[in-house]
Amino acid sequence: MLLETIQTNIYNIRGTKVMLDSDLASLYEVETKVLNQAVKRNIARFPSDFMFQLSKLELEKLRSQNVTTKFTMSRTTPFVFTQNGIAMLSSVLRSSISVQVNIQIMRTFTKMQEFALGYKDVVQKLQELEQTIRIDQQQINYNTDKIDDAFVLLKEILNDTTKTSNNKIGFKLNK
Repeated sequence: MLLETIQTNIYNIRGTKVMLDSDLASLYEVETKVLNQAVKRNIARFPSDFMFQLSKLELEKLRSQNVTTKFTMSRTTPFVFTQNGIAMLSSVLRSSISVQVNIQIMRTFTKMQEFALGYKDVVQKLQELEQTIRIDQQQINYNTDKIDDAFVLLKEILNDTTKTSNNKIGFKLNK
C-alpha cells in the first residue's frame, strides 16, 4: 500500500521526478511546517537539484492536472524534493518513521527507473519504425506524383490524337 501511495505522489516537474513537501510530511507523519523548518535549518544540504520551490504557474498546472483537494490554497508555493533531496531528508529528520519511509521511497524511485530502462528498447524500436514509415510515405508521395504526371501526359496525347483523327493519313493515289 505504501508503494502505491508513494507512486501516486511522484510528479514530473521541470523534467524531474519530484515529491511535494506536504506529501512527504504526511508519509513521515510530521507537519509540513516541521519538515520545511528542518530543511531550512540545514539548507546547505539542499542545493537546487535536490529541492526547489514551485512557481505559481507550476502549482496551477499541477492543480489542474490533479483534480483533488490536496492542493489547497496557501500563502506560499510548496517545495518539491528530487530523489537526492528525499535521500537527504533522512539526515535532517531523525525519526524511525522517516528512515523506514525513506527506504520505501528510494525503492520506489529505483523501480520506476528500472521500469523506464526496460522500455528504452521499445521506444527506440518505435522511433525506428516511425522513421521507416516516414521514408516509405515520402516514396509513396514521390511515386504518386510520377503516376499523376504520366496520366497528364497520356491525356495530352489522347487529346492531340482526337483532334487529328478526322484527317486521313497516307497518300492518295490517282487512278
